Amino acid sequence: MNQIEARSITVNQIGYPSGDKKFAIFTEPYESFQITSESGEIFFSGTTSDSFEDKISGKTLCTGDFSTLTTCGTYQVKTNNSVSSLFEISDKPYQNLHHGLLKAFYYFRCGMELDKHYAGPWKHLACHTSKGIVYGEPDRKLDSSGGWHDAGDYGKYTVAAAKAIADLILAYEFYPDAFKRPIPIPETDNLMPDVLHECRYELEWLFKMQDEHTGGVFHKLTTLKFPGLDVMPEDDLAELYFSPISSTATGTFTAIMAVAARVYNPFDSSFSERCLHASILAADWLTNNPDFPGFKNPSEVTTGEYGDYQDSDERFWAMAELYRTTGNKKYHASLKQLVLEPFEKYSLGWKHVGGYGTLAYLLTNQTDVDASLYTELKAGLIEEANVLVTQSDMDGFLISLKENQYIWGSNMLVMNHAMILLVAYHFTGNTKYEAAALEHLHYILGRNVHDISFVTGFGDRSVMHHHHRPSVADKVADPVPGLLSGGPDRGLNDDYVKEHLRGLAPAQCFVDHEDSYSTNEVTIYWNSPAVFVVSHWTSK
Repeated sequence: MNQIEARSITVNQIGYPSGDKKFAIFTEPYESFQITSESGEIFFSGTTSDSFEDKISGKTLCTGDFSTLTTCGTYQVKTNNSVSSLFEISDKPYQNLHHGLLKAFYYFRCGMELDKHYAGPWKHLACHTSKGIVYGEPDRKLDSSGGWHDAGDYGKYTVAAAKAIADLILAYEFYPDAFKRPIPIPETDNLMPDVLHECRYELEWLFKMQDEHTGGVFHKLTTLKFPGLDVMPEDDLAELYFSPISSTATGTFTAIMAVAARVYNPFDSSFSERCLHASILAADWLTNNPDFPGFKNPSEVTTGEYGDYQDSDERFWAMAELYRTTGNKKYHASLKQLVLEPFEKYSLGWKHVGGYGTLAYLLTNQTDVDASLYTELKAGLIEEANVLVTQSDMDGFLISLKENQYIWGSNMLVMNHAMILLVAYHFTGNTKYEAAALEHLHYILGRNVHDISFVTGFGDRSVMHHHHRPSVADKVADPVPGLLSGGPDRGLNDDYVKEHLRGLAPAQCFVDHEDSYSTNEVTIYWNSPAVFVVSHWTSK
């Protein structure tokens, strides 16, 4: 498939909030530019910044500031020989995007038919409804149906699920007004927000990952190897296996079930009680297994490992959420011991989850926290946000990624960093954090060296050929919409990019091709921080 040549004028292809800063970034040296309607009527004329060399993108860049243009409408940026994508200036330009990013989780559903009424042309039959074998116990089979496919494959992973649900529920807690619009999905009832219905679909599957005998949680549920890229989910008929229990899976399960117990209580108290019971049972397993080894794939299993040999951050998050939900002082004592361990306290990744524990503590009623620990964690969060702002100010495309952070799933880091910035804004009211977060969203939606929107179906040049089995196999021309692509990966971690992208600058190491799983795959936990970020501007 042919790659479309990037335009030399990059913008957010969806648009800009009318009252916020607005920059176009040029990948060729220009001295002046205009903002026009599609018909050519001029609404703004400006001069660009001085050109500068941007090592990370490998380009000579200049910027054009048109922040003073606040009139709502549809525009494009023009120079003497180039033109940008059309974009909107609007009070709320991201409402449809928010809806699309959230609806994507419905398309990830496993174990049920996605019918045309809700799924449109991306419908498919029920899949993966057979029982799964507990690895190492061939005669023990358990119900394994439900939940979300994790990514471009059909595996389901506990640690990934916990991050995705955490982001979505945090988005609901921070920005409830953003979720008033139904998606809709089959469960829509106009009583409980659809985001909670969707998360419950995953939570109901997570219950099945808890070992009824011990309270520990199986690390993942997959076939022994990935099916072919052109296999629809209902045609993936290989046997499913519950991989062994891990402390990281059990820790994240403990945390997210404690979150669910708190958030669902106003809507369904019996479900809330079930979540809390499962959380406490898993927490007891953690207590009884203080030195459990990190997870490693069994020798026969070649699906995604999600390996992690440090579990202090998962245990900290678990205790912080249980304390926030229950107020039980034993969890407070545990988290105060765990926070002394050397782990990342502000990361919001699937592997380093300490930031979720920190957020849980900072959102706990201040009368119930240790004042010195609260102050320390809050100060550390603000310092982390300050580092991100400084890095963004130095970056050619105004985002906070350093050269070595263009990794597999770099767009997750872009959105995770934007989350941290918005949380800092929440706690301080300082608009510099909000402004920096918005620049990250502009990058995702087209203001990048590729001149591409990394969200399928959104933007005039969006990702079309992502590494996602249903999109490849369904014979529908357009990809499943609302999915955030992984983004540039300087490590060149698949054969396609090793052949085609060698020698390029870090930010250029992306290709819109279905074979590039290291740059162009999708996952639930890349979409989830994007939902959080877009929720901020949807709720304003």
